Amino acid sequence: MSDGAVPGLSERQERLMTRAMQLALGSLFAYGLVTLQLGMAANGGVALGVTLLPALLRREYDYTMTPALVLWLSVAVFLHSIGSLGPYEWFSWYDEIAHMVSASVIAGLGYASFRAIERHSDEIEVPPAFRAVFIVVFVLAAGVVWELLEFASGHLASALGTDAALVVMGIDDIVTDFMFNA
Repeated sequence: MSDGAVPGLSERQERLMTRAMQLALGSLFAYGLVTLQLGMAANGGVALGVTLLPALLRREYDYTMTPALVLWLSVAVFLHSIGSLGPYEWFSWYDEIAHMVSASVIAGLGYASFRAIERHSDEIEVPPAFRAVFIVVFVLAAGVVWELLEFASGHLASALGTDAALVVMGIDDIVTDFMFNA
């Protein structure tokens, strides 16, 4: 019997899966540092940091996320980080899956933020139809920021003579990313 939010998984299994991904991301970070592949180290380190945010929120603000929510967040950053090791080049569909999962996390973040502001302000009342529009625009805006980060990462890496942590794969990739984000 499952007591977790992910069908077929218990909360303990959800936590173990999250820890396994954190271990892999920590290993990616350490390997990047040891081999002086700074792009890989940055990729693993930032992703690991994102997976640790729920623990920080629990410790600092007494806000607890369910293990399933933490797993969802971890899967999103894990897919992007591991993708940089080769799956982006090996499988044409990998990037689309990674962007759908991460876009769903960004949509959840946008919805939660929007509802928190709406619930805690007497001056804001938004029709439900506008919420959906807001979430789509929020995800697309986050996609623009991501693409700008990829572009900046490439230029910074060129200036430093290292590998870029985020790579621009071309205009076709950008368009495909935005289709799956939407």
